[in-house]
Amino acid sequence: MFDFGKTWELISGLPGVQTGLLAAAILGLVAGILGPLIVMRRMSFAVHGTSELAFTGGAGALLLGVGVEYGALVGAVVAALLLGILGARDADRDSVIGVILSFGLGMGVLMLSFYKGRSGNKFGILTGQILTIDSTNLSLFVIASTVVLAVLAVIYRPLLFASVDRNVAVARGVPVGALTVVFALLVGVSTALSVKVVGSLLVVALMVTPAAAAARVTASPWKATVLSVVFAEVAAIGGIVLSLAPGLPVSAFVTAISFLIYVVCRVVAWARDRRTAVAELGAAQGLLSV
Repeated sequence: MFDFGKTWELISGLPGVQTGLLAAAILGLVAGILGPLIVMRRMSFAVHGTSELAFTGGAGALLLGVGVEYGALVGAVVAALLLGILGARDADRDSVIGVILSFGLGMGVLMLSFYKGRSGNKFGILTGQILTIDSTNLSLFVIASTVVLAVLAVIYRPLLFASVDRNVAVARGVPVGALTVVFALLVGVSTALSVKVVGSLLVVALMVTPAAAAARVTASPWKATVLSVVFAEVAAIGGIVLSLAPGLPVSAFVTAISFLIYVVCRVVAWARDRRTAVAELGAAQGLLSV
């Protein structure tokens, strides 16, 4: 049961919780903006593949005694480059992602087997360590998120065009190949940031699920982006708040909230489509009776 008093006491009394909430809010904004483009470009599986190399980088950093977030960032960027270059063709994308995903997971497990430190550190790479974020980590969050959003603002219009109709974009001279690599890098950086919140195994909960939910209730890219940001913020911040009092993993609550939002949006879309079908059927029967 949710304990408001204890939760508020933890939020107001622990600077680490406040820092974690701020980091989650930043991540919700970035993930919410990138998400609709990821869904539109059918890159959900690529996000999962990227997260596996972020896991590998984080495991390597843990083994070397370096900040996990830096290792995850390097691993995710390498994965994004590989996916952007080797998986540029639609026919090759799934197989390339599968190869990278399995390699990353295998190497990460191997590195963790050599690590002799606290088991909680190993577990945190997989499921998130949001409450361990300090001012240094937050600075990395802010800088990386600012760069991602700035680059996205520059390439957004041609990227959206290429995402909606790749063939027409190529015919119009849009550098689709270069945009694919750049966007893959943006997704890689954002995925690395997500590892601290939900862990490498559950990144999809923030990078894809809110956008997939938004796509169920609107076909407008702008409305989908706004809804995706709102859903991602609710999942990220709400997940932290709900996890504080019971002291349970944040990732469980973040993924549960994301899934609940998705289910609600599916129900809303089903009800809307049903009403539309009934209205169209009624109109058709009216025409036939005339």
